[in-house]
Amino acid sequence: MKKTIWIALAILVALQVNFPPELAARGGHGGHGGHGGHFGVELWLGPGLFAPYYPYYSHYPYYPPYYAAPPIVVQQQPQEYIVQPAPEPEEPAYWYYCQNPKGYYPYVPRCPSGWMKVVPSPPPTDREER
Repeated sequence: MKKTIWIALAILVALQVNFPPELAARGGHGGHGGHGGHFGVELWLGPGLFAPYYPYYSHYPYYPPYYAAPPIVVQQQPQEYIVQPAPEPEEPAYWYYCQNPKGYYPYVPRCPSGWMKVVPSPPPTDREER
């Protein structure tokens, strides 16, 4: 009887060494189990001092969904064209001439005989004098 228990224990230890928990936990989900259709049996003997430690990772933090701000739309007012009236023709500038004393205003400050309106003319050029 003792011999049978020792043989069964040796077989279980051999199976434990040949099939570590990493292989038994395969389920197609990265070792997280799930409904992958696989079945595994684990046998743990002793305190497990030599087993690898896998830390527990909590869930990812919650981030609210991203909503883009609506685009800013500026309604353009139709362009308003203002037609400027045509400029009125300028009145010709006049020079004022006095016959007594002879001269033009402002060189002659007073004219007792009255001022005459004269259409201005440019001074003669050198060609016109010859």
